[in-house]
Parts: sequence; C-alpha cells; structure tokens
Amino acid sequence: MRLKKHYLYSIALVASIIGMIAFILDFGFVQSEFEQQLIDGFYFLVIAIGLLSTFARYFKKPDFSRKKVFIFDLLSVLYTLYIFYMYLFVGEAFTTDLILENPLWVIMAVILTFFREFFDRKINFSRAFLNPAQLFILSFFLVILFGSFLLMLPNAANEKISFLDALFTSTSAVCVTGLIVVDTATYFTTFGKVIILFLIQIGGLGILTFASYFSYFFKGVSTYESQLTLSEMTNSGKIGEVFKTLKYIILITLTIEGISALMIFLTLRSAPFETFTDRVFFSVFHAVSAFCNAGFSTLTNNLYEDGFRFNYALQLIVIITLVFGGLGFPIVANMLEFVKHKVRLILSNTPNTKTHRPWVLNINSRITLITTIVLIVTGFVLYFLFEYNHTLSNHTSLWGKIVTALFGSTTPRTAGFNTVDMTALSFPTVMITFLLMWIGASPASTGGGIKTSTFAIATLNILSLAKGKNRIEIYRREISDISVRRAFATIALSLMVIGAGITIITVSDPEKGLLNIGFECFSAYSTVGLSLGITAGLSNTGKLIIIAIMFIGRVSMLSIVIAFFKKVKHKNYRYPTEEITIN
Repeated sequence: MRLKKHYLYSIALVASIIGMIAFILDFGFVQSEFEQQLIDGFYFLVIAIGLLSTFARYFKKPDFSRKKVFIFDLLSVLYTLYIFYMYLFVGEAFTTDLILENPLWVIMAVILTFFREFFDRKINFSRAFLNPAQLFILSFFLVILFGSFLLMLPNAANEKISFLDALFTSTSAVCVTGLIVVDTATYFTTFGKVIILFLIQIGGLGILTFASYFSYFFKGVSTYESQLTLSEMTNSGKIGEVFKTLKYIILITLTIEGISALMIFLTLRSAPFETFTDRVFFSVFHAVSAFCNAGFSTLTNNLYEDGFRFNYALQLIVIITLVFGGLGFPIVANMLEFVKHKVRLILSNTPNTKTHRPWVLNINSRITLITTIVLIVTGFVLYFLFEYNHTLSNHTSLWGKIVTALFGSTTPRTAGFNTVDMTALSFPTVMITFLLMWIGASPASTGGGIKTSTFAIATLNILSLAKGKNRIEIYRREISDISVRRAFATIALSLMVIGAGITIITVSDPEKGLLNIGFECFSAYSTVGLSLGITAGLSNTGKLIIIAIMFIGRVSMLSIVIAFFKKVKHKNYRYPTEEITIN
C-alpha cells in the first residue's frame, strides 16, 4: 500500500508540474479552439489526481496532529470539489456565475495542486556541493533566467521583446531595482505585468526562503545541514529557530503588503481606472513593489503620472510601506516584540520603579532605526530647501510640498518611485540623492546599497579614531572587529564595482554624460531604480553592464567574493602585530 501511495504521489507531482507548464502555454501563446479544449481538459485531470493524492494521505492512518496542514488540505479539497461541481453539474445554464465566467478559478486549483505536491517533498541543501553563498547567488540567477523566458512569451508583451531587454527587465524585477528599458505600462500585457509582479515578490522574499519554509510546513522535518545553510542565509540567531524566522519573514511580508494594498485601494476613488479589477491590480502591484523596494509601476511616468502626482495620501502609504520593507525583517520583528513588551507593561500596571528593564530592542535595531531616521530627516530638510523653487513649486499647498519632499528623501534609499521629474532636480539634490542611494536600506531587507548599519559603523569608527579610542562602543556594547572589517570591505567593494561600471559605460556610451552614467550605476548597484532618463537609450554593452551591476548589488559583492574563495582553516598561531602608516 505504501508503494502504491508513493507512485500516486509521484504521478500527482509530475501531473501538477505539467499542469503549470500548460498554464504558462495557455496564457503565453494564442491557442486554437481545439488546443484550448485539450488544455482545459488537462486542468481537470491534474485537479482530480491532486484530490486522489490528498485523500491518500489521510487514508488508513490519518494524521490530524498537524492542524495547519490539515486545515490547508481541507480548504483545498472543498475549493476543488466546488470547482468540479460548478463545471460538471451546474453547466452552461448559469453563465453569469463568476466561477464559470473566469477560467482563473480552475487555474488556481491547478496551482494549489502543484503547491501541495511540490512542497510535500523534502528540500535539502548539501553544503558539500554548494556553500550558502553559492546557493544564494545561483537561486537568483536561475529565477532571473526563468523570468526572462517568461517575458519573451508572445502574450506577455504587446510587441516582440528582445532577449536582452527581457533579461534586463527580469533582472531589474528579481533584484528589486526598478530600472526599465521598455515602458512597463504600455509594453507589457496584463499577463506580462503579473509575471513582473511575481518576479518582484520572489526577488524580495527569496525563492529559497519561500520554498524552504513551505517544504518544512508540509513535511514538519528538515535536515540539520539544511537548517545550518538557511540560518546563514537568513542571519538567524539560532539554528533551531531558522524556520520560525522564515515564518516571520513570510507573515510580515504578506501582512504589510495586504494592509498597504487595501490602503492604496481606498485612496484611488478619483483615479482613472476603467474597471474594479484594474483598481485592485494597481493596488496590489504597487503594494508589493513598494514593500520590496522595487520601484516598478504600471504607470508610464511612475507616480509622477497625471492624476497621481498630487495624491498625497497614496504617497504617504507608499512611503510607510517602503520604509518597513527597507528596515529589514529582523528589525521589524524586533520592533513588534518591543511593542508587545510595552503593551504588557501598560496592561499590567507595573509601577515605575527602578527594577530590571529587559533589553528588548537589540543593538542592531537601535543602530538601524536611528540611522534610518537621521537619513530621512536630513534628506527631507535638504530636499525641501534645495527644491522649494524647483520641483516643489508645482505643489501649491505646504502639505503637498512636505509630502513630496519626504517622498524624495525616502525613495532614493532603494525604493525607486518618483513623484517629480528627475531630470528637473537641482544639482545639489542630485548629489544628495547619490549619497542616499549609495547608503540604501538596512541589512536582511528587500533593499540594496551598502546598508545603514555599514554606514553607521563607518561613522562610529571615524568618531572613535578622532577620540583616540581603539574600539567602537555604543549603548554599553562593543562592536566586534569582524563587523568593522565587513563594513569597510562592503564599502570598498561597492566603490570598486560602481567605479568599474562607470568607466566601461563612459567608453561604450560617452554621449550620455558622466553625471547621468554615474547616477545610473549608483542606482543599479543600490537596486534603487531612479534614473536621469538614459536607461532605455543605453547601448547593448551599457545594458549588460547595468544588468551585471544590478545583480551584484542585490546579492552583494562580498557574498560573491565569499562564494568563490575557499575558506582557510583557523590555526593556533598569530604573527607579531605591526602598524601601517595611513596618513
């Protein structure tokens, strides 16, 4: 019986994979009536096999101990049975029913079947074959390549797209950058935009995060080697808590994106949308793009589009969403713990005495939050002053100028949205934008750049040297030497990559101007997505260089160096220490 079940599960997995391929072919190519009937019939075959596979899991020895898995299976079965009932028994007599009108409901059942069968397999990472850094880099490369081919499907774009442009768009989406060589709004169909949305979400979360957690969710077990690999990639404090960390990442992402999408939807009452579905898709697309700090928009002129540039409520929601996305998952989780702690203290009516106060907000959170606030406030003030008589002059109210200046201060830190004409910015503002782009977001976030913690450690190190101290101390803690070394390695490597990119593009595209090329390379490395208008006009060589810089910026140059250098064994000796003359 066990062997028969094994065959059934394998058949269900293969059928669901072919079902996903059929789904891609269905939407990616124009089908004849006969081909469409074959695909539709195969959808129902996949769903039926999936039902049998699910029932088999609870046959003879039902296991209801893992309630969450059982609830998922129960809801999936009820949904699938309802689909069968509507199509097989209700028939065409009720053509007004949403289920019968929209084939997406059937495809959702196919996706659920694939989801269940694929993630029911154990996903193990062998460190002997690939180290965590190599696995992380390879996962992004494969997703980018897969996304490129999806964007080249005939039904993904309104006109034929070259492989280079598809590769550029896919890289920009997966690396959550936002630089574009074709207009997302007009060039891609709804199907193409859904592909871009999918690539942004996978790029923000990480395909390994998504796959590993749901494999553990359904199987309930994982090898020690897999947990060790994932703990290094997610910066988990303890190996035993790696899947708890993954769960937090997925829950935080979906919760913030869901709330953001709802709030954006409510601000669009006067926006020019033809249908309710268009309005919903716009809300979801921009919520995901904002949280993942991608900067992609379904509007030709981004949020500078007519009808949106003065929607200050929308801009505030986008600001809040991208800030949360840029803070990093560990920081957001730690902030939630801090809020829970404060709420418990208030509810318990604990007297304000000199008792022990637990260290809830850790050192990483404190440094990141303070650095983020300082950068936002400083950028806002400078932007407001420099642009008051330039791009802010179009906003008649003080409130409008404040929101736009705040947006201009926040978006360079890897978000990529714009509510002003970037080519109209004054020179001082462009220089401020350079700095903000280079610093970027926070570690373990959806954003890029050298990261706020790196900038903070470099600044603290300068202050320590100025004071004659030989160590960095803050909040009654000493920053470890390895953190300082990683910070300065990150800074040096970033400048090397950006400098090399600028040099090559000035040779291949000298007519673009040094300022514009420099802005483009900083934006690409920090996965920002802002541009002074030269992206689409770059030569093939220039586009390839920007693709490489976006990829390196997302996976980080330090990870690439770690991935391809063999680690040496620590030996129990130390050479005599010597000081090198620096200045």
